[in-house]
Amino acid sequence: MTQKLGKQWDFAKVSQKAVLISCMAAGIFLALCPVFLSAYWLRILANIFMFAILAQAINIITGYTGYPAFGNVVFFGLGAYSTGVLMVRLHAPFFVTVLAGIVVCLLFTLCFGIPVLRLKGHYFAIATLGLNEATRAIVDNLTELTGAGMGLSLPLPPGEVGENTRFFYFVLFGTMILIIFVTYLLSISRFGYACRSIRADEEAAKSMGINTTKYKTMAWMISAGFTGIAGSVYAYWMTYIEPSAVFDMTIAIKSFVMFLLGGAGTIIGPIVGAFFVELLSTFAWSYLLNYHIGTLGLVIILVVIFMPKGFIPFLYERFSFPSIVKNVKE
Repeated sequence: MTQKLGKQWDFAKVSQKAVLISCMAAGIFLALCPVFLSAYWLRILANIFMFAILAQAINIITGYTGYPAFGNVVFFGLGAYSTGVLMVRLHAPFFVTVLAGIVVCLLFTLCFGIPVLRLKGHYFAIATLGLNEATRAIVDNLTELTGAGMGLSLPLPPGEVGENTRFFYFVLFGTMILIIFVTYLLSISRFGYACRSIRADEEAAKSMGINTTKYKTMAWMISAGFTGIAGSVYAYWMTYIEPSAVFDMTIAIKSFVMFLLGGAGTIIGPIVGAFFVELLSTFAWSYLLNYHIGTLGLVIILVVIFMPKGFIPFLYERFSFPSIVKNVKE
């Protein structure tokens, strides 16, 4: 028994080292991609980075804290419209509007987070969906400020197309690296342990003296801030936004699928999930045009059946045929 546990522990240590080395190699490779990849592939990778940020943001509030924020896309929309309104109405610089978008998302979370976070489970999930729809309706009726259904056309980024592609590539890549680092710090800090205790048993966490309201709100604020950054970058990147596009629940669903496939409560799981779903989707669109939705759905179903906890937990549990059979039975 002791020998068996020792082998499992050795494998876990080897797996962690392998994952760390793989992540470092992948990071260096992605940093060098603009040197040899075409603008088309850089745009695909930048889009993956954006969804990786959104999936990781969901991971912070859902995977670590246990609150399923299905309406987290509301912060994507708020970030996008903060950038759009400030750039169009006040001619503010892009990075100033990004900071403004973060502030708007944080204030929104402070105003609505404390009352909404009193709800749990599917009640909380439904409340976040309601927040998203209500915010979209408000933005849709502020015609003079937001352009409502007509949308907002943002100023074009200066420079050539290739330069702009590389600019957004590195902005999103840097933000993705930052949220990975923040998630890592969260996972090893007292804050992270408090969040995980809330996820495990909130009442027990309260009885241990943990201020659950404080930690839940802080976790949602971190998640909201990064989602707002992604929305701000998206708005300037696309140069046009409308409520139906940036408050779209399809974005939230896609991000949730990536988060779950990669592995809830893991550091790089949502990132792996984002790369898997987006690259698979690109392949399906390119080579299986008439069957792309069916192909994508079939692959995701198979992953859920054979790896229900996601890619990263499955990796740490050690790949083997018995483990696959066990997952299918469970």
